[in-house]
Amino acid sequence: MGKDKLRKFAEIATFDNVLQLEEGKVMKGKWASQHFGNNNPVVLELACGKGEYAVNMAKLFPEKNFIGVDYKGNRIWRGAKTAREELINNVAFLRIQIETLLDFFEEGEVDEIWITFPDPQPQISREKKRLTSDKFLARYRHVLKEGGCVNLKTDNDGLHAYTFGKIEELKLTLHCKTEDLYRSELVNDMLAIKTYYEKKYLADNKNINYLKFSFN
Repeated sequence: MGKDKLRKFAEIATFDNVLQLEEGKVMKGKWASQHFGNNNPVVLELACGKGEYAVNMAKLFPEKNFIGVDYKGNRIWRGAKTAREELINNVAFLRIQIETLLDFFEEGEVDEIWITFPDPQPQISREKKRLTSDKFLARYRHVLKEGGCVNLKTDNDGLHAYTFGKIEELKLTLHCKTEDLYRSELVNDMLAIKTYYEKKYLADNKNINYLKFSFN
């Protein structure tokens, strides 16, 4: 591991807005009340990377609590450091494997989930790794409150189509869907947030897919 990664790992260990692995389990069922000190809704950004989406959503909605989830601490470092520097207190980061989500969130504890530009895992052999595969959807269903929504924003047409297929197969409720977000009427302040990689995709004239669904 390079020196810069080691430095970032060491630094996030001192951040009060980052919980890592076993440390995060103590917050199960108590994220709003104990970590954030309020009763506000809890919103997750899964595979958050540098946490750009979580941080910017927190700026837009101070009345909600946001948690960026990712396993790569050197990426989480960027969002956590920005939040500390800008005194954004309604965003936190959890360094875990998303497969273990149920160990860290109680049933019905989460109000909304965002999945922004995840690895599409295009190989058939890696379908179970896709963040909208059956095993992940089952976890989201468990932690979401009744009526809670999942949002997927991706540049990958295949992942978008795969997820839409899952929505139909499992008879989930589709709220909106587009293969070209920025030429649609769906864009609002939250959807207009752009990550570093999304800006690169747009510069290359890549279309951005978006869909929103909930469990029955």
